[in-house]
Amino acid sequence: MSTSTLIPTVAVEEDFRERAHEALADPQLRNNFRSAMDSLMTKRAVAFSDAHEREHLRALGNAIRARALSKLPDLLERLEANLTRNGVQVHWAETVEEANEIVMSIARRRAAKQVIKGKSMVSEEMEMNHVLGAQGIECLESDMGEYIVQLDNEKPSHIIMPAIHKNAGQVADLFHEKLGVEYTKDVDQLIQIGRRVLRQKFFEADIGVSGVNFAVAETGTLLLVENEGNGRMSTTVPPVHIAVTGIEKVVENLRDVVPLVSLLTRSALGQPITTYVNMISGPRKPGELDGPEEVHLVLLDNGRSQAFADSELRQTLNCIRCGACMNHCPVYTRIGGHAYGEVYPGPIGAIITPHMVGLNKVPDHPSASSLCGACGEVCPVKIPIPALLRRLREENVKSPDTVPRIMRGQGSKYSRKERLIWNMWAKLNSSPALYRVFLKAATRLRALTPSKVGPWTQNHSAPKPAARSLHDMAREHLAKKSGDPR
Repeated sequence: MSTSTLIPTVAVEEDFRERAHEALADPQLRNNFRSAMDSLMTKRAVAFSDAHEREHLRALGNAIRARALSKLPDLLERLEANLTRNGVQVHWAETVEEANEIVMSIARRRAAKQVIKGKSMVSEEMEMNHVLGAQGIECLESDMGEYIVQLDNEKPSHIIMPAIHKNAGQVADLFHEKLGVEYTKDVDQLIQIGRRVLRQKFFEADIGVSGVNFAVAETGTLLLVENEGNGRMSTTVPPVHIAVTGIEKVVENLRDVVPLVSLLTRSALGQPITTYVNMISGPRKPGELDGPEEVHLVLLDNGRSQAFADSELRQTLNCIRCGACMNHCPVYTRIGGHAYGEVYPGPIGAIITPHMVGLNKVPDHPSASSLCGACGEVCPVKIPIPALLRRLREENVKSPDTVPRIMRGQGSKYSRKERLIWNMWAKLNSSPALYRVFLKAATRLRALTPSKVGPWTQNHSAPKPAARSLHDMAREHLAKKSGDPR
């Protein structure tokens, strides 16, 4: 089996705007998302029916995450020490390349040929499937949604529900074509088909890979929540378990996990709790009947320390990956996740991705928002997403030479011409004499106003000065009033 067969990938060539236009022109895609998002929003609303409890829990979640981030370096050291004491091997990676090399070194040492993967967004950051496939190692997704998109040569379109852009008919066509099974649109049967294919892989795999929802520093525990059981199978059946996570997922103690899990599950799927809550504290011990022989944790930075260094941008790292902001975003729900062209789509992707890949690679992401505020209102840990989007827009138009340099790729939309225009506008509005001259010229010469004034006029009419200024109207009003015989 060739590498391309093992790990199919789709190259993304167009920019965000082109992909967005294509998505808007796809009625099936828009209908799939509309139906899915309506359902998810309703379920969340039911799960948080008590507004007082919801806001109290959100405030608590925000406080827990803020406290953890304030102690992040110390908590990471405590986490490493306690995991090492428990028999877990901890690895540090600054870049995705380093993280992949760590995984590859473990795979080479074990002479691994098959890897089974549970749901993990960090592994998507690493493009682990592609990297392992290039070395002739089969890397199979065991989450049903991830398995579907992998089978269809796609990337996930949502951080919780990777195949949410597909309906049952599309999945039925895919399974019939790729797996050679009888065509059926029955969801239960489709799930069983997928499970039959995957079940044997759990026993054949040399290595199991998972993500981490929360890493508890106090006890050296890796916590993983899921509904399908694939995470538990991936972390217990293969002889080696590799967990990959971002450095921000650490929390101080087990008490902190309880409200965060409640917020995560209710915000993501409207569930009080997930079917499986896995707490992993080490490899199999003598006398135990199951569990891996080795457990490894890869702690990945990949731009997170850049966000951490800024007191405002640091709030980005509060994210618990629930996807609620995406479910309520009027932009995401119309164009889907693939239009963003990166691992993390939607509002949270727009503030996370620039730190990972640089603003210059995703210059349009911070602007892919109406700033309606829905994302900030539903975020379970109260990340001020609209404020962070505005901040990234500011970083986008800064001079690339601005010191201190806050972000990689800052100034990707910097324009000397635009800066000159805004400086002139500021001068005009701070000088009464210049403003009066401009006002008189604008009203008298309004017919000369250009009809094309940049991207705004692609979908809007160009602004045109009024025939009479407010000053002129006020002056006329006062003159009439002074001439009143009363």
